[in-house]
Amino acid sequence: MKNTIEYITAKFLLSVCLVLLLSGCDNFVDAELPNSQLTAPAVFEDMATANAAMTSIYSKMRDTGLLSGSPAGLSHQLGNYSDELDFYGYPQSSTDYFYRNALTPSLSDMKSLWTDSYNNIYAANAVIYGTENSIVLAVANRNQLKGEALFVRALLHFYLVNLYGDVPYITTTDYAVNSTVTRMPVVAVYDAIKTDLTTALDLLPEGYLSANRVRPNKYAVRALLARLNLYLGNWDEASNDASAVINATGLYTLATNIDLVFLKDSPSTIWQFSPALPDNNTQEGSTFLFTSGPPPLSALTNNLANSFSAGDLRRTHWIGTITDGTSTWFYPNKYKNTLTEGGSVEYSIVLRLEEQYLIRAEARAHQGNLTGAKDDLDIVRNRAGLAGTTAMTGTDIIAAVLVERRFELFTEYGNRFFDLKRTNNLNSVLGIVKLGWNDTDKLIPLSASELILNPNLNPQNPGY
Repeated sequence: MKNTIEYITAKFLLSVCLVLLLSGCDNFVDAELPNSQLTAPAVFEDMATANAAMTSIYSKMRDTGLLSGSPAGLSHQLGNYSDELDFYGYPQSSTDYFYRNALTPSLSDMKSLWTDSYNNIYAANAVIYGTENSIVLAVANRNQLKGEALFVRALLHFYLVNLYGDVPYITTTDYAVNSTVTRMPVVAVYDAIKTDLTTALDLLPEGYLSANRVRPNKYAVRALLARLNLYLGNWDEASNDASAVINATGLYTLATNIDLVFLKDSPSTIWQFSPALPDNNTQEGSTFLFTSGPPPLSALTNNLANSFSAGDLRRTHWIGTITDGTSTWFYPNKYKNTLTEGGSVEYSIVLRLEEQYLIRAEARAHQGNLTGAKDDLDIVRNRAGLAGTTAMTGTDIIAAVLVERRFELFTEYGNRFFDLKRTNNLNSVLGIVKLGWNDTDKLIPLSASELILNPNLNPQNPGY
């Protein structure tokens, strides 16, 4: 973990503002650097530089690590690890290892996924510490920044625990402490995530701090809580959290036109990343779109592309087709512009309303509220141009929701892989379509170099 937490707070915050000065992106707040080297207390004596410290974390999350739309992010890597994508790129690349479920602790991507995540967690902790000790910032400003940082810390740990199992939950910027941490049991990590989110819920406002929903609000926290409680099987809480978001109709509605869902001003967006430059679009577009075959990187599996029901608008609007006259390939067409084409019309959507309907539908079915579950499921189906579900029993409705999640959320941050995992279906599904799939592949390996730097992180995950 040394590479993860060795940054001192002052150095981190100085780099934040250097990035700020070089960026024209609208998710940064203009601020002038102090004449001397920036120290942590100086950052939190001014809301502009404090905002810069927080928004720089979002830019790093957008550009590298788990939530990046690049080929190294989870949307692409876990799409290849599960049954969403086939890989056509270079053999022995990191994605090739994901695709062949042949990950090893020595792969550079195993190190970067881990260290990028904990670097951002460290940065969030620096913001928490700075706001808690600021005597200049207004209370509302301190609450906003601390709430956002807690949300980020919880979100990143949520993905880490679902990828690695037991992981450290880092809450300090103290190098001496962080360099010797041990892994916490999954249940303890989930408890810590829930604590952070519950605290953030009390600190963040209902409205958005900035345009285009690029700073999380109270409902972004509730959306993540709904997902967390779904994964934990806390059906009442999952339903209530999702309802809180769904009922915020002054902020969120489903776009009636399915082509509007992934535009930057979509009414169903709860939280998203803005591009690095004002005229840019998403990395996801550049990762997934291609114009000729064979695909340069990845394509949707034929099984996924051909599994949509006739008349499903998601098949015709969210999936593109390329043929060379002999072979045909399919690609995710949710984001329809590459990074540098078409002007800034698309942002990278991390949380959206459609997932909340599906969370509540699944939770309601488990609660025995079958009518409510079907109503929620049908809202998503009807928007896709489909008739209401024919499922009648609780078991059938839950199965129908999981199918709907596959079609609605494909290639979005590993939702498919995590759904198979949380429902204990990894082996029954991927064991058939993935050559050499093993039960131990439900977890990815910790980086070998991190285990050397901090032996307290041992033992390595089984199978590696």
